[in-house]
Formats: sequence, structure tokens, C-alpha cells
Amino acid sequence: MRAPKSGEVLVRNIFLMVPASMRLWMNADDSYLPAQPLGEVMRGITVGVVDRSNAPDLPVGTFVTGMGGWQRFWVGSARAWEPLRRHPDIPLSTYLGPLGLQGLTAYCGLTDVCQPVAGETLVVTAAAGSVGSLVCQIGKRLGLRVVGIAGGPEKCEWLLESCGVDGAIDYRNDDVGTRLDQLCPDGIDVVFENVGGPVLDRILERINRNARIALCGQVSTYYGARPPAGQSPVNLMNLVNQRATMRGFIVRDYLPRMAEVRDLLTPWVLDGSLVHREEFSAGLESAPAAMNRLARGENLGLQFVYI
Repeated sequence: MRAPKSGEVLVRNIFLMVPASMRLWMNADDSYLPAQPLGEVMRGITVGVVDRSNAPDLPVGTFVTGMGGWQRFWVGSARAWEPLRRHPDIPLSTYLGPLGLQGLTAYCGLTDVCQPVAGETLVVTAAAGSVGSLVCQIGKRLGLRVVGIAGGPEKCEWLLESCGVDGAIDYRNDDVGTRLDQLCPDGIDVVFENVGGPVLDRILERINRNARIALCGQVSTYYGARPPAGQSPVNLMNLVNQRATMRGFIVRDYLPRMAEVRDLLTPWVLDGSLVHREEFSAGLESAPAAMNRLARGENLGLQFVYI
């Protein structure tokens, strides 16, 4: 790697986060980011440490987070990185999860987009994921009745026992509509949507008047799957019938609030009341396999590659 010029740093990446959105970046069409260019280093969110510095604000030894990519070293403008005020009792990887973009997505998506009121019923899809599980727990803190939808009995059991949800639905083995009727007898007021597809249709059938839906992602479409023409979604008209609101959001719009949300969530992480799970693989060469585990729903928590 070349030496950093004036105002630049050389960062050694330590952890690479592997979120579902990474697959979306690889599509040929632009998403909320330009499509990943072929022939260039794959983009990726990392935590690293400054190894060499030609920037007074980021001295050597500073832990940083940013778009470090699928590589061991990164060199360029220091403005591309956020310095971390790391708490000594919190692992570095947590600053890519609950105290990073995942926590910011969960908190702002739920509180700002959905504006929930204590006593309302919240349904979360991909509820055992790195964002969904945080939404479930924040929802409980706000006094909501929380129902999580996840794939497999192990994930549902974890939601019930560790995240404190009021009910869990295994979309692989349960009849989602029947279980929603059982767990949400008074209908659904708030939805945090990560998946799309038929599960979203079952939810839309049961929304209450003035329901609010935060559209965080549509992971069911990231890998090329598309419903048959005219089949799904078929219940969008219920948004009209119920005067409901479905609003998409991108976490980058909330980046100015990162410090605020991190300060709010840090005590919850320290006292263990905001639980999260992490999975690690070793070596940059393991990143494609980590992505595939995520695509198959085999991950139990946020996926990381220890570079």
C-alpha cells in the first residue's frame, strides 16, 4: 500500500460486517447505493485501526469504522472514517452491530418512521436478524406488544427466551395467517418489515386503522426471486382501506444521529438488557461462504469476517 498523503490515513481492517444488503449492492441496477462496479474491491463496512497517519484528527492507533471494503488495508482520505470512542468493556464488533448501523436502523426506523404508542401491537419480520432482534427489544422497552416472525424453531425460541417477545411465528413451519390471528387478536398497529413477499401480504390483511409500516428491506427479492405475475403483493389496497402508512427509509439518512443513538443504547449493552448474537469466520477468503449462510438463513446473529 502506498504511504498516506496529507489528510490521509492507512487503515488496517479488523472486522468486516456481512449484512443482507451487501447482496443488494451486487445487483446490476443501482439501489440506494450505486451498483458495485466490476473489477473493483467489493465494498463492505468494517472496523479497523489507523496504522499510518498523515491526518492530525486520526492519529495512529485510533479505532475507526467506515467503508473499508473486502481488503486488509485501505488508504485514502481520513474523512471517510468515523473515529470510535470505544468503551473498554464493549467488543469492537459491537460497534458494527447494536452500537453501529444495525442499532441506528432499528432505533430510528421504529421510533421515527413508526412513531409507536405504548400498548400497540408491533410485528417484526426477520425478527431474529441483527436489526429485527434489536427492534423487538426496543419495542418492548417502549411498552409495545411484540410478535416476531423468523425462520425455524431455534430462532423463535431465542426470540421468546432472550429477546422477550410476546409471541413468535416460524414462517417455515407455521401457518403465518393463523398464527397472526392467534397472537394479534386485536389486529396490528405497527410493522417493521425486512422481508416482503407472501408474509407481508398476511400482515397487510390484518393491519388496523392508521397502522404504520417501516419498510427497511425486501430480502426475499435480493437473490433474484420474484412472485408469479399478479400474485403478490395483493393486499396493498388495505393500506387505503385502513388509512395506513408504509414508508421506506435508508439508515444513511440518520447518520447525523449516530452519536445520540449510540449513547442511548450503550448502557443497555453494558447491563446486558440489549442482547445480540454474533457469528465469526476467519480470513477474508471466508466472506463468500458467510454471505451464503446469510442467504440460506443459517446464521444466528450478525455475520462477521475476522480479516
